[in-house]
Amino acid sequence: VLYKESVGTGTPTPITPEMERVKRNQEICSSVLYKENIGKATPTPVTPEMERVKRNQEIISSVLYKENVGKVTPTPITPEMERVKRNQEIISSVLYKENLGRATPTPITPEMERVKRNQEHISSVVYKEGLGKATPTPVTPEMERVKRNQEHISSVLYKEHLAKGTPTPMTPEMERAKRNQENISSVLYSDSFRKQVQGKAAYVLDTPEMRRVRETQKHISTVKYHEDFEKSKGSFTPVVTDPITERVKKNMQDFSDISYRGIQRRVVEMERKRVDQDQETLTG
Repeated sequence: VLYKESVGTGTPTPITPEMERVKRNQEICSSVLYKENIGKATPTPVTPEMERVKRNQEIISSVLYKENVGKVTPTPITPEMERVKRNQEIISSVLYKENLGRATPTPITPEMERVKRNQEHISSVVYKEGLGKATPTPVTPEMERVKRNQEHISSVLYKEHLAKGTPTPMTPEMERAKRNQENISSVLYSDSFRKQVQGKAAYVLDTPEMRRVRETQKHISTVKYHEDFEKSKGSFTPVVTDPITERVKKNMQDFSDISYRGIQRRVVEMERKRVDQDQETLTG
């Protein structure tokens, strides 16, 4: 407060290109002098003891940080606060776009595509070379349980932070645009699949460990299937009965009755007797 009171009124000066150049030169000089003053150091390996101390320090820092945090009074987010927040975002977006200058678009040539692919391959190779050897650890039931608990906690916290949204009706134009996007995505996916994957097989070594895991997965799937079957046994799925379903059901029942009771055979015999009686009447 006293510092600000003693500061008088100043005259703002525009930042010229010369001032920008001097500022950059000062930063470069400071970086060079800083690096010159650094002596040679002896690298020390990271031992398990150092790792343990580092983790303890992190835990202690986290505990002290939480102890120093005081109690706060939560304030509800009012519609006015939401409105001001949206206005600020819109203003920031407008100011950002105003500060953008005009750019000259350059076409992507086949040479640029080739260089880009080569860079991706080089990055992938360098990344894989820098990877050290890892020790695989088996996934225990305890680890699975902790993982599921973390997923449940994350899901609950995510749903608590969700705010209420304003539903918007689906217009025919939105439906048309959605279908067009799906068609375009399907075409691009099919083209990419034919160019990159189709006709190429992925070879995987069939080791005894993989065979054991595959057999275990089959047993687990069978047990799970039988468990689900036992749970769903005795239940049924209600189906809406419409006139067409009723008519088909009645016709199937009539066919079943005819086949079961032999009505068709009896009708044929009665028809034959009636024909015989008619012939006797005509001749008599």
